[in-house]
This record gives sequence, C-alpha cells and structure tokens, in this order.
Amino acid sequence: MRKLTVILVVLAALVAASVAVAHGIQGAKSLTAVSATFSASTSNATTRTCTTTDGKTLTIVDAKYTGNANGSGDLTGAITLRARSVVNTTDAVGTVNGTFRIDVAQGRDTIGAFSAVYDHGSIAGLATGRAHAPGAKLLANVSATFTPGSSFQSGLIGHTSGGGAVEIATGRCKPEQTHPEHSDARGSISSLSASSITVAGLTCAIPSDKSAAVTSRFKQGDRVEIRCAYSGGQNTLARIAKHH
Repeated sequence: MRKLTVILVVLAALVAASVAVAHGIQGAKSLTAVSATFSASTSNATTRTCTTTDGKTLTIVDAKYTGNANGSGDLTGAITLRARSVVNTTDAVGTVNGTFRIDVAQGRDTIGAFSAVYDHGSIAGLATGRAHAPGAKLLANVSATFTPGSSFQSGLIGHTSGGGAVEIATGRCKPEQTHPEHSDARGSISSLSASSITVAGLTCAIPSDKSAAVTSRFKQGDRVEIRCAYSGGQNTLARIAKHH
C-alpha cells in the first residue's frame, strides 16, 4: 500500500484499549495464535457528505455489514460489523471504526471493537475484544478491502497485510448544499427556444409537451414570471405567466 503524505496517527481511544487488553493478559496461563478470513456486505447504511475548510470532501457512512468468518474455532461463524467510515474522498484516505460480533456455534459469541486506517480502498488496523472461550481476550490485527456502505472483502483477522497512517485534525466540515427544489425569476425573456427559456439569468429546460404552447404565447423581450423545478440534474420549466 502506498505511503501517505501525512504520517501521524492520533487514535487515543484505540491505544487505551490496546493497553487495557495488554494489562488484562498479564499473568495469562496461555497465549494462542488465532486467525480467520471474513467478508460482509451491508444490510443498511446512511451517508452524508461535507466539505472541509481546506476544500476536501468527506463522506461519512454509518452501516451494518453481515457475512461470515472462517478460521480458528473462536473466530468462525456468522459475523456482524457495525462501522462508521470517515473518508476524505478527494485523497482516498480516512478511518473506519466500529464493533463486530461472531456468532460462534456453541457458547457465547466473540465480540470486540476495531479501529483501522482506510487507504485507497483497503483498511488495516487493530481489533480488541472478548473471545468465545471463557475468560479469553482477543487482540488482533485486522485488514480488508473495503467499500464504504457496500462491503468488506478479503478480510483477515491476524496475518494481515498492508497498512497506512492518516493525520486527524480539528476543524469545520460544511455539509453539502442540496439544490433547491424550485427556482423563481421575474423579468424579460432574454432567450427563448423550443427547448429552453432564460429569464433574469435563470435558464430552464422546456418540457417537450409544453414547448409549442410556450413558444406560441411568448417571445423574446416579454416580461414574465417563471418557476422552475429541479429534476434529473437540471432546472425544468414548471410555470410561466406574463408579468406587468
């Protein structure tokens, strides 16, 4: 995985969690290597975007992903991940944080939390949690190819590959502005054709079923009021009336 231009990682919560797990396994009677592969697809997701003060676009996705994990006994079963991804889509870097649960065949589930760096379609990070076996704790590297709001593929718990780093800084992120549903203009028709009309700088497409009526009743220079509805990526004439 390519190196990032920024190389600080500020994940205090993850560090605290890993320290807590390390403290918890001091004096453990055994340490056992475990690993698993997994894949999961989203069953529902919510997405929002915003623009940062330095002009980058952030896409934030909260989603639930379900699939299967296969490997060591405590890591085999149906897997459910709930994750929030925050991705700078301008530079294709970000973070993915969440929780996971593996429905082990017998006994309690293996559960935990993870924090990972997203870099150009892949994630790599650390998972901590409680394993299926009584009293067992889990500390694992985790990696996968990842599409926010879609899926985890080629997932690895243990034996991970790749890695990256991002810098997380404070600042404002302005929500994306949605286009208004309607636009109004009043003034003289500066341009009129069978397919469009322009009034006071507002240009709207004329629906084909209204074209003949508009062009027969109005001409360039007429003073009018128009209302246009935003649909299909363009302003479309919804109403026109003469204005005196």
